[in-house]
Amino acid sequence: MKQIFLLSAIALLSGFTTLKNTSQATKLHSQLTDQADSTRLADLNQFWAELSRTVKEGDFEGYAATYHEDAVIIFASGKNKSSVPVSKALAGWEQGFADTKAGKIKASVDFRFSQRIGDETTAHETGIFNYTTYDLDGKPTASYPTHFEMLLVKRDGKWLGLMEYQKSPATAEDWVALE
Repeated sequence: MKQIFLLSAIALLSGFTTLKNTSQATKLHSQLTDQADSTRLADLNQFWAELSRTVKEGDFEGYAATYHEDAVIIFASGKNKSSVPVSKALAGWEQGFADTKAGKIKASVDFRFSQRIGDETTAHETGIFNYTTYDLDGKPTASYPTHFEMLLVKRDGKWLGLMEYQKSPATAEDWVALE
């Protein structure tokens, strides 16, 4: 009887030790995951800031460099729904960049996110972007808040857009809800 009690006590104590070690390992894993997510989000925030900078400055080459060469842009928010290679989309946007760079117009784009998923080399970001144009006095002339998703990959230490899906127009209320 004493042997059974002793074996039961040893098994019980071993179980507590295993649970404690498992709990510590889980906590360490969670801390490492949080740190990796924090680093990834900081890097992605820099990606979005660079995208905003290029639009504001009319830096077409800089803007184009934020996309993977095989990227796809999906336009589902207007009447003419389409999916095009990034090269075709960029060709359509180039004049706006040239006008901005020449000082004929002013433009900006801001981003807010509802979901950010990823790991060290992939990311899927969901939210709203608001592209706005202004006259030379700084008065807004057009605003295009749009629900979007962006699929990104990290290549050689740099995040690149692989797929941009412009889903649907967003309302002012949608935009404010993501503050």
